[in-house]
Amino acid sequence: MSSFGGPLAFRTLAAEHGLQSRTRAGLAFGTTVALTVAGRDTGTLDGALSDGFAAMRAVEAAGSLLRADSALSRLNRAGRLDAPPEHLLTMLRFALDLAERTEGAFDPTVQPLWPVWAQASARGARPDPATLRAAVAWIGWRRVSVAPDRVLLEPGTALTLNAVIQGYAADRAMAALRARGIADAFVDTGEFGAVGTHPDGTPWRLGIADPRDPGTLAATLAPFTGFAATSGDYNMSFSPDHADHHIFDPATGYSPGGLSSVTVTAETGLVADGLSTACMVLGAERGHRLVAGWPGCSARFVGKT
Repeated sequence: MSSFGGPLAFRTLAAEHGLQSRTRAGLAFGTTVALTVAGRDTGTLDGALSDGFAAMRAVEAAGSLLRADSALSRLNRAGRLDAPPEHLLTMLRFALDLAERTEGAFDPTVQPLWPVWAQASARGARPDPATLRAAVAWIGWRRVSVAPDRVLLEPGTALTLNAVIQGYAADRAMAALRARGIADAFVDTGEFGAVGTHPDGTPWRLGIADPRDPGTLAATLAPFTGFAATSGDYNMSFSPDHADHHIFDPATGYSPGGLSSVTVTAETGLVADGLSTACMVLGAERGHRLVAGWPGCSARFVGKT
């Protein structure tokens, strides 16, 4: 997905309406992230951007597997984490609740599948079935115990929060901006959030990529407010035909075969991000039922063909 109207156009329109705008970009979660804010006081805008990036860094420190020192990485290594940070608890509790609601179609304990697929992909092959079955045996959301003062994993269990962390980061960044009094903002953490409007009064818009040609748009959300997340087979594929990709069916260890992408809009980025991944595994029919049962959500499904 992508926003519309570059920073230069945004600043020009803002100036015409007596507003200032600021856009700040950086790297987080293994991708480029950006925050755009508008208002009348440049000091407030710059402070809001700093707070927004600090909020994203705090989420990274809690749950990013790209950081060896994150709380989640330490939990996976030790199988136990005392005094877990609140950000980790929030993401993990949501992920485990979603696992229960989907009867395990969404499962944060699929992490053991990653090295199996990465190693096979490096050889230009699919995993050996016996190796894959062995990894699947370690998967199961009930193998995780969460309490306010500690998180415990059964031996062999490993967690990933990649299916929720960027959506949750969008929530936290937006909360930081609003705490500074920002009424008009657009957040891009790899997932998206928007509040208010462009300074010129026009609605925010969000483009949804065509999964078979990600450089073009398949649809546009306009107006766009709230949060949106897309899961797709094109973001990281292990095979040229996208049959094998980074989203796994926890029951089989293989990628689900029915959908190319799912975009979910929701009242929070955490919900949007988690549901989009869950729907990829559930498929269109069961995914529709899941989203329909969640207040304030809608979804767009794109099949393989």
